[in-house]
Amino acid sequence: MSGLDWGVVGAYFFVMLAIGLYATRRVDNVADFFTARGRIPWWLSGISHHMSGYSAIMFVTFAAVAYDYGVTVYFWWPMTIGIGVGIGAFLFAPRWNRLRAKHGVNSPLEYLAVRYNLPTQQVLAYSGAALKVVDIAAKWVAIAVLLQGFADIPLAWGITLTGVCTMIYMAFGGLWADVLTDFGQFIIQFAAGIAMLVAVMAHLSGFSTLWTMWGELPAGHGDPVAGPVTTTLILAFLLVKTFEYNGGMWNLAQRYMAAPSGSRARKSALLSSALWLIWPLILFIPMIAAPLIVPGIENGEESYIKLAQELLPSGMVGLLLAGFFSHTMAMVASDSNVITAVITRDLAPVLVRRLRTLGERGQLLFARITTVAFVTLSMGFALFSDPDGFIMTVVVSIVAATMGPISIPLMLGLLPWFKRHGSLAAITSWAGGIAVWAILYWGVEDASQPMTVGLPLLTSLALYLAVGFLRPVHTTAGNAIVDSLGEDPRAEAQPATPDAATLPPLELR
Repeated sequence: MSGLDWGVVGAYFFVMLAIGLYATRRVDNVADFFTARGRIPWWLSGISHHMSGYSAIMFVTFAAVAYDYGVTVYFWWPMTIGIGVGIGAFLFAPRWNRLRAKHGVNSPLEYLAVRYNLPTQQVLAYSGAALKVVDIAAKWVAIAVLLQGFADIPLAWGITLTGVCTMIYMAFGGLWADVLTDFGQFIIQFAAGIAMLVAVMAHLSGFSTLWTMWGELPAGHGDPVAGPVTTTLILAFLLVKTFEYNGGMWNLAQRYMAAPSGSRARKSALLSSALWLIWPLILFIPMIAAPLIVPGIENGEESYIKLAQELLPSGMVGLLLAGFFSHTMAMVASDSNVITAVITRDLAPVLVRRLRTLGERGQLLFARITTVAFVTLSMGFALFSDPDGFIMTVVVSIVAATMGPISIPLMLGLLPWFKRHGSLAAITSWAGGIAVWAILYWGVEDASQPMTVGLPLLTSLALYLAVGFLRPVHTTAGNAIVDSLGEDPRAEAQPATPDAATLPPLELR
C-alpha cells in the first residue's frame, strides 16, 4: 500500500470517530443510547439495517465461494436475506417498533419477561450473548486477514486497531453513533464497490463484460446451484435468514425499533430488502470475474485482495480497504450496542439488584462500561483463535445453525397466532434446537451444511408449534402485549415514551 492509501484509511478512521463523538450530543439517557427514542428517519434506519447485516467476511469467505464456484454465492446468501427481510417487513418490523412506541421497551428481549416469564428471557439472553461473542470475534479475524493481505500487518494489530476505534465511538454515541456511521460507511462502500466494478469491466471487455464473461469463466460458474451450495442449502438459509435478519439477530430489531412508527419501520425494512437484492450482486460481480484476471489462486480467500492489487491505482486500494472496515465496523458496532442493551436491561439487574435503582446518568454510564467490556471480550476471543477455517466455521456451522433455536421463541412470540404458546413451548423449542445442533456438530461426522443449518431451526419450530398446541396457556399480561402490537399509536409522530398504562410492569422495573 502507498502513502496515499494509508492516508485514505487514516481519514476514514478519523471521520468515523468524529461522527461518533458528534452523536454524543443526541444521547441523554439509555433510551437514546439503545433506540434513539424513535427519532431515526425510516430511510436512515433502512440503510443502517442493511449495513449492519454483513461484514468483511463477504470479502474473504464469500469471495472464496465466488472465486471457486461463481454466481451461486449470490443465490445462497444475499438473495435469501433480501427475500426474508421483505417477508419480515409485513410480519415483524412494525411489531418491533410498537414495543418501543407503546411500551418503552429498549432491548429486543425486554418484553419476554412479560410475554413468557423471567427464566425464558434469561435463557435466551445468555445463550444469545455467548453466541454473539463468537460471531463478532469472526468479524475481527476477517478484517485482520484483509489487513494482513494488503499491508502485511499482523493479525493482532488489525484486530486491535478496528476494535478500539469501534469501541470508542460506540461507547460515546450509542445507537445514534452506530446509525450515523453506518450511513457514512455506506457512502464509502458504494464508492469503493463501484470503483472495483468499473476497474474489472475496463480490464476485460467494457460494459459488455456483464453478459460476455459467463462463457469465459470455468464450467458451472454461471449456475445458481454449484459446488457445496445446493437447493436444499438455499432453502435452509432462506428459512434461517427470515428469522435472523428480522430480529433474531437482535441488532437488526433495534433498527426497526428506532424508526418513528411501525408503518415507517415497514418502509425501512422494504428499503433494506431492496438493497440486499441489488447491491451485493454489484459487489459480487468482480469476485465472480476474478478467475479471468487472477487465475490459479489456490486459496480463494485471497482472491479479492489479489484482484484489488492487480487493478486499482494508488489511493483506490485505501478506499477499498476503508470499505472493508465499513462492513465490519457497521455490524460489530450494532451488535455491541444491542448486547449492551440486553446486558443492561435484561441480565445485570437480575444478578445485581442495586442496578435496578440506578438513575438515568447511572444507567447510561453502566451501558457505556458494558460496551467497552463486551468489545474487549470479543477482541480477546479473536486474538487467541486460529484464523485458518475459523470464519467459515463460525458463520455457517455455529451462528447460522444456532440462531434459529434462539430466535424462534423471540420472533413468534410477537405474532397473534401464537398467543397460546407459553414458556414451556419456548424453552422446549430452544433446548431441542440446540440439542440437535450439538449432535450434528459434534456427533455426526458427515453431517451436511443443509442439515447443520436447517435441522436445528426446523426442530425448534416444530417443538414450539407442537408444545404450544398440546399445552396452550393463557396469560392476561402476555396476551395484552401481543394484542397491542397490531397498530401504531394514534399520536404516531410523537417521540415514544414508556406507557405504564398499556404495559404490564416487568418484574425487573
